[in-house]
Amino acid sequence: MAPKMERFEMRIDEDLLARIDAWSGEQDDRPVRAEAVRRLIDLGLSAGSQRAVRFSDGEKMLILMMGDLYKHLKLKDGESDPGFLAKVIYGGHYWAPKWDMQGVFHDHVDDPEEVRHVVDVLDMWMFMEEAYASFSAADKKKLVAEVGPWADHVKFPGFDGNNEGDQLGIARFLIEDMGRFQKFKGRDLNSHHPTEERYRRMVRQFTPMRETLIGHGLSARQMVELLK
Repeated sequence: MAPKMERFEMRIDEDLLARIDAWSGEQDDRPVRAEAVRRLIDLGLSAGSQRAVRFSDGEKMLILMMGDLYKHLKLKDGESDPGFLAKVIYGGHYWAPKWDMQGVFHDHVDDPEEVRHVVDVLDMWMFMEEAYASFSAADKKKLVAEVGPWADHVKFPGFDGNNEGDQLGIARFLIEDMGRFQKFKGRDLNSHHPTEERYRRMVRQFTPMRETLIGHGLSARQMVELLK
């Protein structure tokens, strides 16, 4: 049974109309405007769906060719399975990759603001740890006296794995996979307690200090201001 159709009117500016006509002209059957708009809406809704993946015709050909190469070279135990993806394409099972390959087909994207925050935090703690290592015993004793016991050993605690998982993941990727901030390489970086509010306050204080740290590190007084 054919789906019920409803008449729908809309106003489109000349530029968008020209783009629709251009797209229509690139299709093999050159659909009329109304049909072109309907198809474009369907494509847009499908592309925005979180329940299924979509491959362009070119991507489909590459996947199928990759499957042929795997067979020819008799490759096994690869991280991808072109044979599975070929079945997805032939059968139209575009929901399946998000079920079977969740590490690849997911909708998570790191927030650029979160990335900047993590970079600022790592940069700040690099300076703090380097400064603490250079302090005299008297400076370290003074730091504890003014800040408290937690300043007895200044070391980057990391981010909370339970409540700050995105930040923890970004930090680990920067350090372990991108080779940045190598002072923290090999550390667990799970603080096991929330840190965001404290770190944001510390970064606000550190930012103007950072501009003056040319040829020298943080002073004991600056460390007190950051840790209090």
